[in-house]
Amino acid sequence: MKKTQTVEQVQREAAPRGNQKMRWGIAHVLSTYNNTIVTVTDITGSETIARSSGGQMVKSDRLESSPTAAMGIAKKIAEICREKGINGLYIRVRARGGHNGPKNPGPGAQAAIRTLSRVGIRIGKIEEVTPEPHNGCRMKGGRRGRRV
Repeated sequence: MKKTQTVEQVQREAAPRGNQKMRWGIAHVLSTYNNTIVTVTDITGSETIARSSGGQMVKSDRLESSPTAAMGIAKKIAEICREKGINGLYIRVRARGGHNGPKNPGPGAQAAIRTLSRVGIRIGKIEEVTPEPHNGCRMKGGRRGRRV
């Protein structure tokens, strides 16, 4: 037993994994080519439990979307979730999408998910919720499209 641990914490660590009550949250991962933002809400999605972004992890703007920043985000989020008693996450990955944004997520999404699972958070469903355009607004690029 470490000096800073209470008896309840030691018992919780010693208990087999099946005996713990699972408390689930939803991790909303917005991964663009410029930034990665992770927000954890309760299971209804109405109350925010934790949030972090690439700008809190790195000094340079160009590194905000990097996998290294995403790993730092995920570690910070996992620590906050454990304090609040959440030990399982459903993950919703989102790219910018819409009628002008790219529809595939940036480089930070996969790194964030992998790090969340490595630090001991149970992962439930992983779903992709990028918004799809339904021919609402006209695409940019002019009548003949973008000429490369």
